[in-house]
Amino acid sequence: MQDTPAVAADTVEILNAEGTGSAILLCDHASNRVPAEIGDLGLPEGEMERHIAYDIGAAAVTREMSRLMQAPALLHGYSRLALDPNRAPDDPTLIPVISDGTIVPANRAMDAAGRRARIARYHQPYHDAVASVLAERRTRGQRAAIISLHSFTPWLRNNRKRPWEVGVLWGEDGRMAVPFMAALEADGVVVGDNEPYSGRNSHGFTIEHHAMPAGLPHVLVELRQDLIADTAGQLHWAGVLARVLQPLLTDEELWG
Repeated sequence: MQDTPAVAADTVEILNAEGTGSAILLCDHASNRVPAEIGDLGLPEGEMERHIAYDIGAAAVTREMSRLMQAPALLHGYSRLALDPNRAPDDPTLIPVISDGTIVPANRAMDAAGRRARIARYHQPYHDAVASVLAERRTRGQRAAIISLHSFTPWLRNNRKRPWEVGVLWGEDGRMAVPFMAALEADGVVVGDNEPYSGRNSHGFTIEHHAMPAGLPHVLVELRQDLIADTAGQLHWAGVLARVLQPLLTDEELWG
């Protein structure tokens, strides 16, 4: 199911860099790895298997979509518990001290110099790579729509199941999100319009930094984790998203 990376580095993995598709796929929370130089963050191994460490299933879906859509894809190489690339450098949650009730001991003890070092090592290279891919496409006269892929937990804390299969987060610019949601619903998918999170107030750093200032079409997609927890589910939902997105990307109204 996985393509061989065009570039594979520890902080960012780039797939299909020369892909001819109009989408750029981004997976900010692809991995639950922690850099060896940081250690185990003071956490037991089991915590690194939870959603607090990464977006479960999102990386595999991203890789398969990259193959199906001939789209460049960039995946961050480390756990968001070490550093969350979808947060601005000055965001206090960039290096979380606590996540969903779990205290991260190594982060509590971090000083300003340590914070700067993590940003330089694990934040800047990822976003430099995204900017480079976008710049290269502009040079070649290729279009670019940014699709940011994430996953969400099936249950709320009160043990109420989240009904949505796919969440679509968007704000002012609905060029991509609105027809995408309509197409998903027509395909029988249970869609959350700005659920289980909202993009009305914040899209996260990645889209706000790379897509919005450049006026690029964009959407943030959340997949429910129980649906993409195994290979069969990952292949299925990558196929659903690719099938629905492809016609949208050829619609001239998207690029108007």
